[in-house]
Amino acid sequence: TTSTAKRLHPTLKSISSGPSFKMVHVDPALAKILGDDWQHAAHSMGTSIMAAEFDGGVVMGADSRTTTGSYIANRASDKITPVSEKIYCCRSGSAADTQAISDYVKYFMHLHSAELDEEPSVETAAHLFKQLCYNNKNNLSAGIIIGGADKSGGSVYSIPLGGSLVKVPYTMGGSGSTYIYGYCDATWKKGMTQDECKQWVTNALSLAMSRDGSSGGLIRLVTITSSGVTRDFIPGNKLPTFDNPW
Repeated sequence: TTSTAKRLHPTLKSISSGPSFKMVHVDPALAKILGDDWQHAAHSMGTSIMAAEFDGGVVMGADSRTTTGSYIANRASDKITPVSEKIYCCRSGSAADTQAISDYVKYFMHLHSAELDEEPSVETAAHLFKQLCYNNKNNLSAGIIIGGADKSGGSVYSIPLGGSLVKVPYTMGGSGSTYIYGYCDATWKKGMTQDECKQWVTNALSLAMSRDGSSGGLIRLVTITSSGVTRDFIPGNKLPTFDNPW
């Protein structure tokens, strides 16, 4: 009531009227650097994601940093999301948008699998993602990589901002990808073994994370073959390091 509010301590008045960022103490020097965008910005997967085919399957990898403006909201997020038993997607852009899209595709893939009484193809999942991203391209911020294994083997599809769909042997996305196009183009080898492909993806993501301020944390890998899916976790202190020329 109004009479009760008048008797409250000023701090409690702030609490009683709902959450207030004014009650959060931030070091003045840090506040000058960060500004206040972290209080209002949407969660973003400013990120480094990639996927690559090898002889027998696909390796997908991602860093784990999620930002809210310039504030790191989550340093151990999982950006590799399953949409079927052997089909996964890597997400970049708005965390809310990409989570919603992957939830829709997972639902439709479950219905499709039940209708056919068999595992769906990676191409089907990629086209579902494309339909959602392209038809809503003016309202979404979503860059997605789809990878998986089916009857035809492992395959990788890329859907950048705008909703176009491209089948590729390897691809990368997110803010960190701009730093590693040269490395990937120079070192990619067709027909790599599983271990070679995992190491190649790990090296590329480590280079991206060392340069991109919106990427960081740890590396998560998902290896998909016709026999199943395995996950690998590489903590930040175990990432490959490369000698700088200076």
